[in-house]
Amino acid sequence: MAVKSIKQRMIGFILGVCMLMLEGCSKTPGGDQYPYSGNGWWKSAVAYEIYVKSFCDSDGDGVGDLNGITSKLDHLKELGAGAIWLTPCYVSPQADNGYDIADYYNIDPAYGTMDDMERLIKEAGDRDIRIVMDLVFNHTSVENEWFRESRSGKDNDKSDWYIWEDPKPDGSAPTNWRSIFGGSAWEYDETRGQYYLHTFLPEQPDLNWANPEVRKALQDIAGFWIDKGVGGFRLDAITYIKKPEVFEDGKPDASDGMAGIHAMTANTEGILDYLHEFKANVQEGTDIFTVGEANGVSPSDLKNWIGKDGVFDMVFEFGLVNIDLPDESNWCRRREWKLSEFKSFFSENLEDSDEAGGWFPVFLENHDQPRSIDHFMPGDGDRIAKGKALAVLLLTMRGTPFIMQGEELGYVNVDWPDIDDYNDISTKNHYSFALEEGYTEEEAMDGVHHFARDSARTPMQWDDSANAGFTTGDPWLPVYPDYQIFNRSSEKKDPDSVLSYYIRLAGLRREHSELSEGSYEDIMPDDECIFAYTREHSGKKATILINFTGSEVRYDADLVKDAVCLTDSAGEDRPGVLSPFEAVIYESGE
Repeated sequence: MAVKSIKQRMIGFILGVCMLMLEGCSKTPGGDQYPYSGNGWWKSAVAYEIYVKSFCDSDGDGVGDLNGITSKLDHLKELGAGAIWLTPCYVSPQADNGYDIADYYNIDPAYGTMDDMERLIKEAGDRDIRIVMDLVFNHTSVENEWFRESRSGKDNDKSDWYIWEDPKPDGSAPTNWRSIFGGSAWEYDETRGQYYLHTFLPEQPDLNWANPEVRKALQDIAGFWIDKGVGGFRLDAITYIKKPEVFEDGKPDASDGMAGIHAMTANTEGILDYLHEFKANVQEGTDIFTVGEANGVSPSDLKNWIGKDGVFDMVFEFGLVNIDLPDESNWCRRREWKLSEFKSFFSENLEDSDEAGGWFPVFLENHDQPRSIDHFMPGDGDRIAKGKALAVLLLTMRGTPFIMQGEELGYVNVDWPDIDDYNDISTKNHYSFALEEGYTEEEAMDGVHHFARDSARTPMQWDDSANAGFTTGDPWLPVYPDYQIFNRSSEKKDPDSVLSYYIRLAGLRREHSELSEGSYEDIMPDDECIFAYTREHSGKKATILINFTGSEVRYDADLVKDAVCLTDSAGEDRPGVLSPFEAVIYESGE
């Protein structure tokens, strides 16, 4: 059932020959990029996530597009990007901003054409940057032809391509499951006289992975994009693809009498069989990388998910970004966390990743998460200093760093005052759910200000012109009002800006191999003010210290004795002392 075409296998053979010819060659330290050919190229790369709708609009319709991305590739090259992860740009009715796909084989006209995509792949490749596509394979759009056929009756060829169940005797939904976005996870369809399951919106019906024809169709889609020349895939919501053999009510976890679908379906036994099949039929024999959105996978279970015996090269594990959310269903239920807990997520994931022979994706933000400055360094303090400190963590931690667009400019959360100001359906549902649970409007909006996904989706700020240079039209989402200060053009000119510091760190990461390839050790695990760790490789040791507080703190200066300061985010270099939100990198060794 392999889907790799003759063309794919020939490409793989040619790449293998090229790698033999290039063996032993390397670019000069400080050169443009890491070469991306060969197995494991992504370990040394910097990955950059683009929310296509918000990156750059080339035609003035207020929506970002593929040609806009192509026009900004030099910005990404300057950041050291070797991979660009695009959020879905396939044909979609946009019920969930593209994560409801109607046609996996074509580009949505709002974003351009297939010719535009092929040009982007080529232009990026000319800069040693590879395009990573977002595969949304847990569900489709209700407007997908597969679903239209499936819902037309119980006897068609695609009747069981989705999850259909009869009502309970009283006509109600088959189970009491609550969808991720709130409300019942079941939607009644008049034509079939049955309910279909949707982990997310009703407009996003779940596919039935138990049907081998569904799995083959999805593998064919991946093969199509590999033939187009993409360098990898991020697999969305992949932990939900396997459903239980029997659908039963869960224990209610809120006043609505429902049970969250995550607890009922995430990582159901047998899921790895499906994913091993996908890996064997899609990835093997290519040099692409895969990263799974693996919400609910614990560090101790990584051995089954990554590495030689796993199913992906990397997985996004969400313990870190959910550190203050004991209950993901309600943004108002937050907890205080300690820096020692924060550090333990890195230590545990890195240890278990290494034991599994896999790799770690380092991320502090993505399109579903709040901005890291407000998330991990909340309260008063210098926003630029915070942005630089978190940049040091992101670009010196062991693993492949994933930068979310705008993160390199020091973006913060939006604070729009009214729920009607927000676009994201998940945000609106969280707000409504909080009110239903008895929280006040002020408390519900406080949760929105902390976690709204729109914070990561506002248009990219390129300059201080109208609409921040994102579009000549009306932007689909408001531009953040600080764009006249925090924009790419002005920050590029300012040597003390967050962007300039990202560029400097990207250069250091290329020039000092211990920052990309070195081992990792947390050297002050119990300290609640400083995150300190070392990276060692080829006789060189980098010692990184980051002050997570708004106060001056001290540490044992012997930790950096006889070491050279590679960079200091505050420009001070005072061994043994860190200013508020200051980060330093020292290097020692031969």
